[in-house]
Amino acid sequence: MQTSQTTDRPVLGLRIGELVEVRSPEEILATLDENGELDGLPFMPEMLAWCGRRVRVHKLALKLCDTIDWTGMYRMRDAVHLEESRCDGQAHGGCQAGCSLYWKEAWLKRVPAGETALDLALDPLPGPAPRCTLATLTAATRRAPDPAAPGEERFACQATELLRAAPERIPSWDSRQYVEDVRSGNAGALATVRTVLVGLFNEYQDLTRRFLPPWLRIRDGRRYPFIEGALQKTPVETLGLQPGELVRVKSKEEIVRTLDTDNANRGMSFDGEMVRYCGREARVLRRVEQIIDEKSGRMLRFKNPCIVLEDVTCTGAYHRQCPRGIYPYWREIWLERVE
Repeated sequence: MQTSQTTDRPVLGLRIGELVEVRSPEEILATLDENGELDGLPFMPEMLAWCGRRVRVHKLALKLCDTIDWTGMYRMRDAVHLEESRCDGQAHGGCQAGCSLYWKEAWLKRVPAGETALDLALDPLPGPAPRCTLATLTAATRRAPDPAAPGEERFACQATELLRAAPERIPSWDSRQYVEDVRSGNAGALATVRTVLVGLFNEYQDLTRRFLPPWLRIRDGRRYPFIEGALQKTPVETLGLQPGELVRVKSKEEIVRTLDTDNANRGMSFDGEMVRYCGREARVLRRVEQIIDEKSGRMLRFKNPCIVLEDVTCTGAYHRQCPRGIYPYWREIWLERVE
């Protein structure tokens, strides 16, 4: 497959499973503007550790859920997610969200079949002298202070800037996105059909809540998979879980009994994407104490224990096959130790 050109930078047309090499810092800096961005997408200091490494493409970053304003799905262009490539938050105040990094194809080089890392010479990218330096990348991790809270640090990262990097909204009825999901290998055909059917049902449920009296609604207009919390005040359970411990996710019924009417426990939502993991075993990846709020850029610090599990990520089954692979957050009361 030959490399095509968009303006003066390469578009590789990568596929899932292809081996790529991350370009050198100097080459990547040459693609960035004075804000350390390419097409509105920041290249973050945490990504420098991947320069020169060979890694396979995990998913094509064709689209993404808006987790800033919750306005739907947006199209990303010429970007991929790489295997095991997640932000460690070191340049962003120690944020522990572990977001899957976005890599523009201009920051990558295809590794030809049969070549090793030592055989691969990265071709220099054409263009003018870099407008961005390593110092620019560091400075771009911070936003201007909020006048209402002048002493509070605010952050900027790929997650906070996604709507600038992907401004084109994709309506749910645009069938091309689902065809693209299957063609790319991001999702299987049967899984995509199921996602479309569930999406249609949930949109119908949303309409019934707006326009139909309660006695005409299905399950009171709740979205599938029908999580129906009922508490006014939610319980707490502290297990003191540590990385590496083996746990089992409790059943959906057990978890629902800990949720309030917003399907949350102590302010943390139990999302439909998490239901598929009920009854499964997994190891604790880490305890999460702080994450960046994607809307404000402020660092949120959790008052109650929050757990992330190894290889337990959002599959996008109820979110139009979004490939972001976000880590769900688990309350300890939703988990139990496996002895």
